[in-house]
Amino acid sequence: MLTVDLNKLNLTEFVAKNNPGQRCKATFPMLSANGTQNSATVYIELDPGEELGTHTDSAEEILLILEGKVDATVGNESGQASKGNLVLVPKMIPHNFKNIGNEKAKVIGFFGGANNIVATFENVWSPTESNMVDTAAM
Repeated sequence: MLTVDLNKLNLTEFVAKNNPGQRCKATFPMLSANGTQNSATVYIELDPGEELGTHTDSAEEILLILEGKVDATVGNESGQASKGNLVLVPKMIPHNFKNIGNEKAKVIGFFGGANNIVATFENVWSPTESNMVDTAAM
């Protein structure tokens, strides 16, 4: 049985080179490298005022807000989501979310039907020096 304790994750801090407000701490706790066959997850933390940054994903994603309050944009639609809310992001639709609360926002994303996810961001990230995240390379 594959299990992950979200309270004990090793997070990587990412900062967009051209947008210092685009900053997060994140990891992929479940993906093909860890034994999944048809799904993957991403875990993200945003401090107040920080945003993930507009990007597309190669698979449909369901975001679950675990803590905090975010402004979510999916395609041309925007709205607020807070603890306990789900947000659906269709495959290859540009999306972003920003922490609009006073506490850390914690979000987990569930990708179905794929164990390799490619996310393409508008901005280049440090420390990876790339605008792409490919879980096959992890």
